[in-house]
Amino acid sequence: YGEAGKAVRECETVIAVMGINKTIEREGQDRYDIQLPADQREFLQEIYKVNPNIVVVLIAGSSLAVNWMDEHIPAIVNAWYPGEQGGTAVAEVLFGDYNPAGRLPLTYYKSLNELPPFDDYDITKGRTYQYFKGEVLYPFGYGLSYTSFRYSHLSVTDDKEEVSVAFKLKNTGKYKGDEVVQVYVKLPDTGKVIPIKELKGFRRVTLNRGEEQRIEIKIRKELLRCWDEEKADFVRPSGNYTIMVGASSKDIRLETGILL
Repeated sequence: YGEAGKAVRECETVIAVMGINKTIEREGQDRYDIQLPADQREFLQEIYKVNPNIVVVLIAGSSLAVNWMDEHIPAIVNAWYPGEQGGTAVAEVLFGDYNPAGRLPLTYYKSLNELPPFDDYDITKGRTYQYFKGEVLYPFGYGLSYTSFRYSHLSVTDDKEEVSVAFKLKNTGKYKGDEVVQVYVKLPDTGKVIPIKELKGFRRVTLNRGEEQRIEIKIRKELLRCWDEEKADFVRPSGNYTIMVGASSKDIRLETGILL
């Protein structure tokens, strides 16, 4: 790989900027798969043999099935399409001047083969975190930080027009940082197809190292509803609602039920 191969051998850490651009994804053009281009996959695997101490900066506007990368590369920074200050922002993350706290607004799947045809718009057949039952690469709401957080003391109360979800959050790591706490709800079993869970509330919380806060997120009851095809209207079913609090749609830390 010429000069690139020489640089990889001589450096301590490799920062490999990879991804896709408007030649592959843009309005009016669909992708044929969700992998990185083959030449990039080959290049990354070859330089890994020479120097495995690699950080990949991933540039893309949509999800990518970076399965090999996830298994082998020590760190991945998802920069999306970062704009004119993107280089500065990525550098601040890489050198530890900023503690990242981004969260995925979509699911990263391992393969298109796990999904129904894209022209089938019925998501209940196994699309999105609400209905997909397989193992994903990165779940909806996922994101890493240079610190860690502990969730505890969950309580849920019925406040007439709202459901109040309260819990304690503590920064248990070594750095000040943000946690995006997420509240998911599963509706009572009505005998019909309902989502596995749905995001109903979230909040970005900044905590110093060792700091603990009581967090309260209120969910309006009008959001706790589903579409009834027979009535052609939204309804809020009666029964036991499962309340889940966590760091992503898969990383649920606290769970309880409430009868509404």
